[in-house]
Amino acid sequence: FGLDWSHLQIMVELRGAEGIEPDPDKMLFPNADVSTSVGGIPLKVPVFIAALGSTAVAKRNWEGLAEGAAISGTIQVVGENVCGMDDEATITNGKVADSPDMRFRIETYRKFWDGKHGDIVVQTNVEDQRLGVDVYVISKLEVNVIERKWGQGAKAIGGEVRISNLDKAIRLKKRGYLVIPDPEDPSVQEAFKAGLFRTFERHSRVGNPTLEAFVEDVEKLREQGAKKVFLKTGAYRPAVVAFTMKVASEAKIDCLTFDGAGGGTGMSPVPMMQECATPTVYLEAQVLKCAEILRKKGKHVPDIAMAGGFVNETQIFKAIAMSNFGYGPYVKAIAMARAPITAVMKATYFVELAKQDKLPKQFKELYGSDPDTFFIEAQDLKRRFGEKYKELHPGAIGLYTYWQRIKVGLQQLLAGCRKFKLDLITRRDLASLTERAARVTGIPTIDQLETELMEQILL
Repeated sequence: FGLDWSHLQIMVELRGAEGIEPDPDKMLFPNADVSTSVGGIPLKVPVFIAALGSTAVAKRNWEGLAEGAAISGTIQVVGENVCGMDDEATITNGKVADSPDMRFRIETYRKFWDGKHGDIVVQTNVEDQRLGVDVYVISKLEVNVIERKWGQGAKAIGGEVRISNLDKAIRLKKRGYLVIPDPEDPSVQEAFKAGLFRTFERHSRVGNPTLEAFVEDVEKLREQGAKKVFLKTGAYRPAVVAFTMKVASEAKIDCLTFDGAGGGTGMSPVPMMQECATPTVYLEAQVLKCAEILRKKGKHVPDIAMAGGFVNETQIFKAIAMSNFGYGPYVKAIAMARAPITAVMKATYFVELAKQDKLPKQFKELYGSDPDTFFIEAQDLKRRFGEKYKELHPGAIGLYTYWQRIKVGLQQLLAGCRKFKLDLITRRDLASLTERAARVTGIPTIDQLETELMEQILL
C-alpha cells in the first residue's frame, strides 16, 4: 500500500517523566499504565477482539477467544449472522426467539468475566436487524452493548459463507438470506445431488444508511435497553468517512471502529481483501481530520478504535500516539481478529501435540513438554483462578499470554518515552521516516523535527 506503520518512528526521551514521579526508582517500565477505556468500558489492555460471527473459524475457536478476552479484561464482539446461521435457532414470525449458539457465545465469555473490565458486544447487520437479534440479546440474554455494522476493511458487500447441506441452504433462504444458486429450484437440487457442485453461497445484504434513520435507530436501541451503542465500518472512500463521523456524532454513539484494508477472516470476497478500500494509516489520517473538525465545532466525537492488520505493540503505540493532538487520544484501543485467532489456534494445537507426545524436539528443548511450562503465564493464572484454572481453554491461555506480551512491550515503549500512562503519548512522540508518511499524517520527518529547539538549547 506504499505506507504502513513502519514509516513512522517512535521518538524516545532521556529526561523527566510524565504520569509518574521522576525518580529512577519509580520510573520502572512495569509501572507504566496501559489500561484504557472504550465507550466508557474500562479495558486492562488497549486491544479487543473485533466481531467474529458465523464463520467456522470463529465457532471452532470461540472458547479460546471469548475466555481469553474475558481473563485479559477486554471486549469480545460477537459478529454478524450468528442467530441466522444457527441450525437450532427458533424463529417465530420472522424473529429470533432463541439461539443456542448465541447463548453459548455470550455465556462462554461471562464464565470468566470479572463484570468490570471489558464486556460482550453483539454486532448486527441488516439480516440480524430483520431477525430482531438486537431485541433478543438485549431482552433475553441481558447484553449491554449493541454494535451496528456498515462493512469492514475487506468487505464492502455483505458477508459470504459456503453451505454444503441442501436442507440448510433452503432453511437459510427461508430466513431471508440470498442463497446462490437457488436451493428451492428443482434443477439446482438435482445438480447438487448429482455432485455437479458441492456448496451453495449464502450472502448478506448491504445496508443503505441515512443520517436520520441511524439516529432514530440508535435512540430506539437505547429505549430497548442497550446501555452502549457501537458502530463498525469499513475503509470506504474519504467522503464516506466524513459521513460516518457526522452520523456517529449526531447519534452520540459510544464507540466507532474503523477497519482498514485489507484482511478478513473468511467471509470476504477475495479481490476485496487487498484491492479495495483505504489502507489503515491513510484511513486513520482521514478519521483524525474529521475528528478535529468536529471537536473544533463543539460536536460529539465518539471514542475511536482502529482495526486493520495490527499485530504488535509498536503499531498499537503509533496508532494511539498519532491520534493525540495534545488533549488525549481519539483512538482509545485497537481491534484485532486474525492475530488473536492465530494465538488461540497455535496454543490449542501445541497442547494437542503435547497430549499425543508429538511436540517437535526443538520445541521441547526450548520450552518443555508440559503446557504449564510452555505457557509462560500459566502459573500466574493458576494463582488467580485456583481450581477454576483447569476449566480454562488452552487457547484462552495462549491469547492471554500473547496480549500480556503486547502489554509488556507497550510498557517498555512508554517508559522509553518517559510517559507512564497510555493517554499521555502524543504526535510529538513520533516522526515520519518518509515524505509520504509526513504528507499523509502531518507528522514531520526526523530531519524537520525540533530543529529550532536544538539551536535554542545550544545557544
